[in-house]
Amino acid sequence: MKTQTKLAIILGFLSTTLVVVFGISVYYFLDKYSYVDFYKRLEARVSIATQYSLNSGTLNAKYLKSLREQHLEALEKEKEYLIEVSPKTSFQEIAQKNNLPVNFLISLSKVGTYNEKQGNLFIAGSHYKKGNKRYFVIVSAENYYVSNHLIFLRTVLIGGISMVILIVAIFSFYFSKHIFDPIKDITDKVKQISTENIHLRLENNINKSIEISELTNTFNELLNRIETAFEIQKNFISNASHELGTPLTTIIGEADFSLLKPRSSEEYTIAIKNILQQAERLNEITKSLLFLAQTGYKGKAITFEMVRIDEVIWQTKSLIDKLNPNNKILVDLRLLPEDPKKLKVNGIQQLLHLAFANILNNACKYSNNKPVTVHIASSNSQVIIIVEDQGIGIPESEIDFIYDPFFRASNTNLFEGHGIGLPLTRNIVSLHKGDLIVSSQVNIGTKVQIRIPLIKI
Repeated sequence: MKTQTKLAIILGFLSTTLVVVFGISVYYFLDKYSYVDFYKRLEARVSIATQYSLNSGTLNAKYLKSLREQHLEALEKEKEYLIEVSPKTSFQEIAQKNNLPVNFLISLSKVGTYNEKQGNLFIAGSHYKKGNKRYFVIVSAENYYVSNHLIFLRTVLIGGISMVILIVAIFSFYFSKHIFDPIKDITDKVKQISTENIHLRLENNINKSIEISELTNTFNELLNRIETAFEIQKNFISNASHELGTPLTTIIGEADFSLLKPRSSEEYTIAIKNILQQAERLNEITKSLLFLAQTGYKGKAITFEMVRIDEVIWQTKSLIDKLNPNNKILVDLRLLPEDPKKLKVNGIQQLLHLAFANILNNACKYSNNKPVTVHIASSNSQVIIIVEDQGIGIPESEIDFIYDPFFRASNTNLFEGHGIGLPLTRNIVSLHKGDLIVSSQVNIGTKVQIRIPLIKI
């Protein structure tokens, strides 16, 4: 069953239930009130009848009877009874003579004032004493309000409830259908989007409800991320196949060339060196790809520990000094905080080593070993590391692509590299819940800023 059908049924059921309960309540309470009101009318007539019947010789009695006849409307089939009751009187005889219920007379004799209903007939009576005599004063009548007005009310309520149910049903189905129209439009448009036209986006109509607008924005943001992921995947596959294919082709070519005919030991040595060089390059690319995949995997359980950022930088600098003695890396300590707690982060030391090594190696490589300055600072919530070089820089039009795996700027053709270091570094920084910001100017230099949250001690 569709959601809109369920909603229509629920709305219709709830509305119908409320209307029916309301109608039944109105009818029930009016019915009860009509009985109480009618009994009060009969009791008033009993009281008046007692006055002018038992005191018939007085002026007041005649006056009361006159007022009663002038101002009290005659009830449907109204009858008055003045019955003298003696010890020898049989209630059965009185009942048969006056066509009254025996049980009513017995109860009236015991209680003194009593009301009873027999079918449509309402009876009210009082038991009075005058001298040595006892009398029953009884008034009976049919309740015209119950027999006519309540029947009319019941008919009106049934007709009204039926009409309301019909209207509610129509509006429930109409409302449930049209409230889902925007969602249906979104569903239809999303179904039209595939890998061939993933650039399409949903139209966000400002006249729609806030919820529908938020849903549209959420879909568009999701499509943006999916499109970006597709583009990255395409570029990754294209570049990875190229980067992996080149050393493999060289290795196969050197081996085939060496096996074409017998070679001298010098020629075999040269071929093996070429194969070894390409194999090492292939190994380096494979390791970089594995590192990149591992740091981008969010579901893997990773153990963090307390790490001092300044110690990691000094250790990284020592390693680079051994590998590249000509480097001119300078560590600026002027902004170093006095409190050592402002240098401690929650991290993985090996990955931080790798991240800083990538940044510093790139700074030295692309500046031809010109001075590279490392600034270490701290705020109340973050450690801030800034690496500045005087290298070739990155063209402004290409700065948005530097985190794509295997992407290399157009002015880096004279430098060896695979385009994996910066994406790998960004993944490591993201893993530490930090930020990596790169700004650059061609032939002036590049500034890399890394911000990592302090550990909470």
